[in-house]
Amino acid sequence: MVQRHATMIDIAKRAGVSQATVSMVLNDAAQGRVSPEKAQRIHEAAAELGYRTNTHARALREGNSRMIGFIGDEVATAPFAGELIRGAQAQAWARDHVLLSVETNADPRLEAAAIEMLLSYRVVGIIYATMYHRIVSLPKALREVPVVVANAEDASGAAPSIFPDEVRGGREAAECLLGAGHRRIAMINIAPEEMHLPAATGRLQGFREALADHRVEAREEWILHGTGGHSSGLELGRQLFSQDDRPTAVFCGNDRTALGCYQALAELGLRIPEDVSVVGFDDQDTLRECFLPALTTFQLPFDEMGRRAVRALVDGDADLADARHCPIATRGSTTQPKESR
Repeated sequence: MVQRHATMIDIAKRAGVSQATVSMVLNDAAQGRVSPEKAQRIHEAAAELGYRTNTHARALREGNSRMIGFIGDEVATAPFAGELIRGAQAQAWARDHVLLSVETNADPRLEAAAIEMLLSYRVVGIIYATMYHRIVSLPKALREVPVVVANAEDASGAAPSIFPDEVRGGREAAECLLGAGHRRIAMINIAPEEMHLPAATGRLQGFREALADHRVEAREEWILHGTGGHSSGLELGRQLFSQDDRPTAVFCGNDRTALGCYQALAELGLRIPEDVSVVGFDDQDTLRECFLPALTTFQLPFDEMGRRAVRALVDGDADLADARHCPIATRGSTTQPKESR
């Protein structure tokens, strides 16, 4: 049997007051009109009866639900992008808001239904997030509410967007190896150039700029383009390091590529970092323990991007640029090249 929810009439009977008085107190409209003692009695009766406010009805009445919508394609199920939701949820609670999260699996019909549902709840705004950094065109329905794009870029530029600084990340990855004394540096990227994937093109741009600034040649035969998976790291790692004229260091465009490269180096009898230094990108926690020695890599700022997105919606703080930095996690996979020791 379904249990009946307590109503304001039930609270009024328990507290010995009118329903109108209960409504004023529970809707924070009783200031100066209901005595503190009577208000306390009403709150105690509501707690005893397990009364829950009809948040949806209240939102329709007041136009402010204190809810924030979060629409992701595959963010919640991604091995590391879920930190976006955790960061956004923590910041929403800190701002006395609730995060309503919907996963669409990149299905346009489900996305449209999710947007309509969130709009019906009169959300303060919507965070539109993607599993990986890409350029997106926002649905027209999102024009009805403030929006922040997270881990992606709004193609129109109309909505504030917060995403990792890929160029700076690629530059700092190269500078990590350059600073250790390496001059024979390769890169295994995560996508072909023609795909124009922001993470791939940005990290490669930063890598090239850093080498140019240090007057180090970026040898094109040492800049390879994979698919971002373990298998391409393995295949391209074999290709790079099976030749006599080989690099002393490699920047892998993500951690999965680096894991494949680790395997290739082991097959070839090359030690990390004694023979080859390796730097990755993403600091994916599900892979972290797979690396021996531990991988020097860059951390994507998912948690901070989620927090900043909420602050932009609730506080109107749209200064998102300083949350884009990908900090380095220096571990055991890098050292000086042999000739410098």
